[in-house]
Amino acid sequence: MASIFPILMLNARPAAGKSEIIDYLQEVPLEERQSRFHVGAMSVLDDFPMIWAWFEEDDLLQREFNLPRYHSTENHYFKTDILWHVLIRRLSLAYEKWQRDATEHGTVLIEFARGLEHGGYRKAYQYLSDLILERAAVLYVKVSFEESLKKNRKRFNPERPDSILQHALEDEKLRRLYLEDDWFDFTGSDPNYLSVRNIQIPYAVFENEDDVTSKGGEALGLRLEEVLGHLWSLWVQMQ
Repeated sequence: MASIFPILMLNARPAAGKSEIIDYLQEVPLEERQSRFHVGAMSVLDDFPMIWAWFEEDDLLQREFNLPRYHSTENHYFKTDILWHVLIRRLSLAYEKWQRDATEHGTVLIEFARGLEHGGYRKAYQYLSDLILERAAVLYVKVSFEESLKKNRKRFNPERPDSILQHALEDEKLRRLYLEDDWFDFTGSDPNYLSVRNIQIPYAVFENEDDVTSKGGEALGLRLEEVLGHLWSLWVQMQ
Protein backbone atom coordinates (compact mmCIF):
# COMPACT_ATOMS: atom_id res chain seq x y z
CA MET A 1 0.00 0.00 0.00
CA ALA A 2 1.41 3.39 -1.04
CA SER A 3 1.79 5.77 1.89
CA ILE A 4 -0.45 8.51 0.46
CA PHE A 5 -4.10 9.45 0.89
CA PRO A 6 -6.15 8.50 -2.18
CA ILE A 7 -8.57 11.33 -1.36
CA LEU A 8 -8.09 14.19 1.10
CA MET A 9 -11.20 16.23 1.83
CA LEU A 10 -10.67 19.84 2.95
CA ASN A 11 -13.54 21.50 4.79
CA ALA A 12 -13.74 24.85 6.61
CA ARG A 13 -15.41 28.22 6.63
CA PRO A 14 -14.51 30.53 3.71
CA ALA A 15 -11.01 32.06 3.93
CA ALA A 16 -10.09 29.66 6.74
CA GLY A 17 -6.96 28.47 4.93
CA LYS A 18 -8.03 25.53 2.75
CA SER A 19 -6.71 26.98 -0.50
CA GLU A 20 -3.52 28.18 1.20
CA ILE A 21 -2.86 24.63 2.42
CA ILE A 22 -3.34 23.32 -1.12
CA ASP A 23 -1.07 26.05 -2.49
CA TYR A 24 1.61 25.18 0.09
CA LEU A 25 1.44 21.45 -0.67
CA GLN A 26 1.73 22.08 -4.41
CA GLU A 27 5.04 23.85 -3.81
CA VAL A 28 6.55 20.95 -1.82
CA PRO A 29 8.64 18.54 -3.96
CA LEU A 30 6.79 15.29 -4.60
CA GLU A 31 9.04 12.96 -2.60
CA GLU A 32 9.00 15.26 0.44
CA ARG A 33 5.25 15.75 0.10
CA GLN A 34 4.70 12.00 0.13
CA SER A 35 7.00 11.32 3.08
CA ARG A 36 5.97 14.26 5.29
CA PHE A 37 2.31 14.77 4.40
CA HIS A 38 1.18 11.51 2.74
CA VAL A 39 0.04 13.46 -0.30
CA GLY A 40 1.06 12.31 -3.76
CA ALA A 41 0.72 13.91 -7.18
CA MET A 42 -2.14 16.34 -6.64
CA SER A 43 -5.43 16.83 -8.43
CA VAL A 44 -7.77 19.43 -6.92
CA LEU A 45 -11.58 19.43 -7.11
CA ASP A 46 -13.22 22.60 -5.78
CA ASP A 47 -16.86 23.64 -6.08
CA PHE A 48 -16.11 27.39 -6.15
CA PRO A 49 -15.36 27.48 -9.92
CA MET A 50 -18.66 25.66 -10.48
CA ILE A 51 -20.53 28.23 -8.38
CA TRP A 52 -18.85 31.14 -10.15
CA ALA A 53 -19.66 29.67 -13.58
CA TRP A 54 -23.35 29.54 -12.62
CA PHE A 55 -23.25 33.19 -11.54
CA GLU A 56 -21.55 34.22 -14.78
CA GLU A 57 -24.07 32.26 -16.85
CA ASP A 58 -26.96 33.93 -15.04
CA ASP A 59 -25.41 37.37 -15.52
CA LEU A 60 -25.06 36.65 -19.24
CA LEU A 61 -28.61 35.36 -19.55
CA GLN A 62 -29.95 38.51 -17.92
CA ARG A 63 -27.63 41.11 -19.45
CA GLU A 64 -27.00 39.79 -22.94
CA PHE A 65 -30.17 37.86 -23.72
CA ASN A 66 -32.81 39.51 -21.51
CA LEU A 67 -33.74 36.10 -20.13
CA PRO A 68 -34.52 35.00 -16.55
CA ARG A 69 -31.63 34.01 -14.33
CA TYR A 70 -31.52 30.23 -13.88
CA HIS A 71 -29.47 29.48 -10.75
CA SER A 72 -29.19 32.69 -8.75
CA THR A 73 -30.73 36.02 -7.84
CA GLU A 74 -29.16 39.29 -9.01
CA ASN A 75 -27.17 39.51 -5.76
CA HIS A 76 -25.88 35.96 -6.23
CA TYR A 77 -27.91 33.90 -3.79
CA PHE A 78 -29.02 30.51 -5.03
CA LYS A 79 -32.70 30.37 -5.95
CA THR A 80 -33.02 26.98 -4.26
CA ASP A 81 -30.93 25.22 -1.62
CA ILE A 82 -30.93 22.03 -3.70
CA LEU A 83 -28.16 23.60 -5.79
CA TRP A 84 -25.76 23.22 -2.85
CA HIS A 85 -26.38 19.49 -3.03
CA VAL A 86 -26.10 19.46 -6.83
CA LEU A 87 -22.58 20.84 -6.34
CA ILE A 88 -21.67 17.88 -4.13
CA ARG A 89 -23.01 15.49 -6.74
CA ARG A 90 -20.96 17.35 -9.36
CA LEU A 91 -17.83 16.91 -7.23
CA SER A 92 -18.62 13.21 -7.02
CA LEU A 93 -19.06 13.06 -10.79
CA ALA A 94 -15.79 14.94 -11.31
CA TYR A 95 -14.00 12.39 -9.15
CA GLU A 96 -15.53 9.49 -11.08
CA LYS A 97 -14.22 11.00 -14.32
CA TRP A 98 -10.81 11.64 -12.76
CA GLN A 99 -10.57 8.03 -11.62
CA ARG A 100 -11.61 6.79 -15.07
CA ASP A 101 -8.93 8.81 -16.81
CA ALA A 102 -6.11 8.79 -14.22
CA THR A 103 -2.78 7.54 -15.53
CA GLU A 104 -0.83 7.78 -12.27
CA HIS A 105 -1.36 7.06 -8.59
CA GLY A 106 -1.86 10.28 -6.63
CA THR A 107 -4.00 12.22 -4.17
CA VAL A 108 -7.24 13.97 -5.08
CA LEU A 109 -7.99 16.97 -2.85
CA ILE A 110 -11.68 17.86 -2.64
CA GLU A 111 -12.41 21.28 -1.17
CA PHE A 112 -15.72 22.80 -0.09
CA ALA A 113 -17.30 24.91 2.66
CA ARG A 114 -20.81 24.42 4.01
CA GLY A 115 -22.70 26.49 6.55
CA LEU A 116 -25.68 25.34 8.55
CA GLU A 117 -27.93 27.78 6.66
CA HIS A 118 -27.85 25.49 3.60
CA GLY A 119 -27.71 22.12 5.29
CA GLY A 120 -24.24 22.04 6.78
CA TYR A 121 -21.70 19.23 6.50
CA ARG A 122 -24.14 16.64 7.80
CA LYS A 123 -26.36 17.20 4.76
CA ALA A 124 -23.51 17.69 2.28
CA TYR A 125 -21.79 14.42 3.12
CA GLN A 126 -24.98 12.52 2.36
CA TYR A 127 -24.59 13.55 -1.29
CA LEU A 128 -21.00 12.37 -1.68
CA SER A 129 -20.67 9.11 -3.58
CA ASP A 130 -19.67 5.88 -1.83
CA LEU A 131 -16.69 5.84 -4.18
CA ILE A 132 -15.39 8.99 -2.46
CA LEU A 133 -16.43 8.13 1.09
CA GLU A 134 -14.73 4.73 1.00
CA ARG A 135 -11.38 6.30 -0.04
CA ALA A 136 -11.41 9.60 1.83
CA ALA A 137 -9.76 11.11 4.86
CA VAL A 138 -10.96 14.54 6.01
CA LEU A 139 -9.04 17.60 7.19
CA TYR A 140 -11.16 20.28 8.82
CA VAL A 141 -9.52 23.70 9.16
CA LYS A 142 -10.87 25.29 12.33
CA VAL A 143 -11.32 29.05 12.61
CA SER A 144 -13.95 31.17 14.32
CA PHE A 145 -16.47 33.12 12.28
CA GLU A 146 -14.65 36.31 13.26
CA GLU A 147 -11.38 35.00 11.83
CA SER A 148 -13.15 33.88 8.65
CA LEU A 149 -14.67 37.35 8.30
CA LYS A 150 -11.33 39.08 8.83
CA LYS A 151 -9.47 36.96 6.30
CA ASN A 152 -12.35 37.11 3.83
CA ARG A 153 -12.11 40.91 3.84
CA LYS A 154 -8.32 40.85 3.60
CA ARG A 155 -8.01 38.51 0.65
CA PHE A 156 -10.58 40.17 -1.63
CA ASN A 157 -9.22 41.41 -4.96
CA PRO A 158 -12.03 43.21 -6.86
CA GLU A 159 -10.06 42.75 -10.08
CA ARG A 160 -10.13 38.94 -9.68
CA PRO A 161 -13.45 37.95 -8.08
CA ASP A 162 -13.23 34.54 -9.79
CA SER A 163 -9.83 33.74 -8.23
CA ILE A 164 -9.53 30.74 -5.89
CA LEU A 165 -7.17 32.63 -3.56
CA GLN A 166 -8.55 36.17 -3.97
CA HIS A 167 -12.35 35.88 -4.11
CA ALA A 168 -14.51 36.95 -1.18
CA LEU A 169 -18.08 37.28 0.02
CA GLU A 170 -19.83 40.42 1.19
CA ASP A 171 -19.98 40.59 5.01
CA GLU A 172 -23.76 40.15 5.08
CA LYS A 173 -23.61 37.12 2.77
CA LEU A 174 -20.79 35.50 4.74
CA ARG A 175 -22.76 36.00 7.96
CA ARG A 176 -25.96 34.58 6.50
CA LEU A 177 -24.35 31.53 4.89
CA TYR A 178 -21.50 30.65 7.26
CA LEU A 179 -22.08 32.15 10.72
CA GLU A 180 -23.39 28.80 11.92
CA ASP A 181 -21.09 25.82 11.30
CA ASP A 182 -22.25 22.32 12.20
CA TRP A 183 -18.87 20.53 11.95
CA PHE A 184 -18.54 19.76 15.66
CA ASP A 185 -22.17 18.70 15.96
CA PHE A 186 -21.66 16.48 12.91
CA THR A 187 -18.52 14.88 14.35
CA GLY A 188 -19.36 15.07 18.05
CA SER A 189 -20.10 11.40 18.59
CA ASP A 190 -16.57 10.24 17.64
CA PRO A 191 -13.27 12.16 17.92
CA ASN A 192 -11.63 10.28 15.03
CA TYR A 193 -14.19 8.99 12.52
CA LEU A 194 -17.23 10.28 10.67
CA SER A 195 -20.01 7.84 9.89
CA VAL A 196 -21.95 8.39 6.67
CA ARG A 197 -24.25 5.62 5.38
CA ASN A 198 -22.37 3.23 7.69
CA ILE A 199 -19.05 4.15 6.06
CA GLN A 200 -16.35 5.20 8.54
CA ILE A 201 -14.22 8.15 7.41
CA PRO A 202 -11.19 9.30 9.44
CA TYR A 203 -10.87 13.01 10.16
CA ALA A 204 -8.55 15.45 11.89
CA VAL A 205 -8.83 19.12 12.88
CA PHE A 206 -6.21 21.67 11.83
CA GLU A 207 -6.28 24.59 14.29
CA ASN A 208 -5.80 27.86 12.41
CA GLU A 209 -7.11 30.66 14.60
CA ASP A 210 -3.55 32.05 14.63
CA ASP A 211 -3.59 32.05 10.80
CA VAL A 212 -0.49 29.94 10.28
CA THR A 213 -1.70 29.32 6.72
CA SER A 214 -1.20 32.96 5.70
CA LYS A 215 2.23 33.05 7.34
CA GLY A 216 3.21 29.92 5.44
CA GLY A 217 6.75 28.58 5.52
CA GLU A 218 7.99 25.93 7.90
CA ALA A 219 5.54 26.86 10.67
CA LEU A 220 2.72 25.79 8.38
CA GLY A 221 4.68 22.75 7.24
CA LEU A 222 5.33 21.51 10.77
CA ARG A 223 1.71 21.87 11.89
CA LEU A 224 0.44 20.27 8.71
CA GLU A 225 2.89 17.41 9.09
CA GLU A 226 1.71 16.74 12.65
CA VAL A 227 -2.00 16.84 11.84
CA LEU A 228 -1.75 14.86 8.61
CA GLY A 229 0.51 12.35 10.34
CA HIS A 230 -2.22 11.75 12.91
CA LEU A 231 -4.83 11.54 10.15
CA TRP A 232 -2.68 9.04 8.26
CA SER A 233 -2.48 6.77 11.30
CA LEU A 234 -6.29 6.80 11.52
CA TRP A 235 -6.63 6.11 7.81
CA VAL A 236 -4.21 3.16 7.96
CA GLN A 237 -6.24 1.60 10.78
CA MET A 238 -9.25 1.51 8.46
CA GLN A 239 -7.45 -0.44 5.72
